[in-house]
Amino acid sequence: MDFSQQLWKGLCGWWNEQAQSHGARRATSLLLRELWGFVRESTPEQRRQRYGDMDYDWEHRVNTTSGGVGWRTRLLGVFHSAYQPTDPAAFHQMMAALPIDFGEFTFIDIGSGKGRTLLMASEYPFQQIVGVELMEELHRAAEENVAADQGRPDQAAARQTVIETVCMDARDFVFPDTPLVVFLFNPLPEAALRRVMQNLEQSWQRAPRAVWVVYHNPVLDTVLASLDFLEKTVGTHQYRIYRTALSS
Repeated sequence: MDFSQQLWKGLCGWWNEQAQSHGARRATSLLLRELWGFVRESTPEQRRQRYGDMDYDWEHRVNTTSGGVGWRTRLLGVFHSAYQPTDPAAFHQMMAALPIDFGEFTFIDIGSGKGRTLLMASEYPFQQIVGVELMEELHRAAEENVAADQGRPDQAAARQTVIETVCMDARDFVFPDTPLVVFLFNPLPEAALRRVMQNLEQSWQRAPRAVWVVYHNPVLDTVLASLDFLEKTVGTHQYRIYRTALSS
């Protein structure tokens, strides 16, 4: 699918969701606001600010900031989800809140972007790490970052977990039948998030197992809170953690 097709599909999906929730007039106002925000974010000053958190990239010799993301990908992000890398301190705090044996779990990052979260997850002994990303530019960057990080001599022995990156619509992703830690950094609009969570629930029903969902920047937390197969274990203003309900 080329850029124009992706843009049109994303715009139509976004418009339909907003119009159903708020009406056509409000949807038009929101669209104009989002596009104006995109224009403002495209100025040279704002682009410099997007380079922001460079410490992680400098230490690991990778490129995971949002500063170098092309305008096409950023425009698509208006109707899907804007790319923003996860803060390392916040990620490790969330992992510390999981009372699990990491070696028994597969880590899935929905909306994995340039792969920073995948690299940070590889510091834990997960069985496998998988990143799912829709945007081709971000997916290619993730592949390069994973190869660069795993190719470092000081990481060759330290990190044994296989990292897989796939470029696809998260709504079509098939969850593996293993215990899971599913990571979300507010990666999707509401309708798409509901679809992904429905897929996860169906996967769990086919193969009951431990599933943990870590939701960073939980803007759409009501979606997860409405699911009977999940129960909240941790809730802060920065993140929510859910696990498969013990009573189910």
